[in-house]
Amino acid sequence: MPTIRTKRLVLIPYTSENVTQEHVDWLNDPEVVRYSEQRHIRHTEVTQQIYVGWARLNGDIWIIQKDGVDIGTISMRIDKDNKTANMGILIGRKGVWGQGYASEAWKAVMHYCFAIGLRKVECGTMCSNAGMRGVALKTGMLPEGSRPLHFLLDGEPEDLIMYGRPAQ
Repeated sequence: MPTIRTKRLVLIPYTSENVTQEHVDWLNDPEVVRYSEQRHIRHTEVTQQIYVGWARLNGDIWIIQKDGVDIGTISMRIDKDNKTANMGILIGRKGVWGQGYASEAWKAVMHYCFAIGLRKVECGTMCSNAGMRGVALKTGMLPEGSRPLHFLLDGEPEDLIMYGRPAQ
């Protein structure tokens, strides 16, 4: 699993050994995980170490760094039989939201997916998650469908919107 470099970011392989309390704090911040299924879990360093180990068994996961500071994580879960990857991202450091780092990291991992021979990248998000929907569209993904009323957000039904992009 390589380190990936972009113009402004470094994506380093995330291992259970480099889990920090800051990462756990992101996962326990209701604003950070508002649109994530992680919002249902109370996280600890141990639960995060277990998750990182699981994520590495099923794909790859990186810590996103800006100037040597952790700002988030990005992962891809690989379906080897179908040569696809399902991606996910969390920008935990709220002070950098809205600066394009998610799209930059996303593009880099999509490029990596295609470079290792995957034929398609996919993701899904809640309809009201404008940030993630923007990342998907800015990185060339297209809406592929929805699952109406799939999630409950603040007790209200919320659609799942699915995006995809084939290798070009």
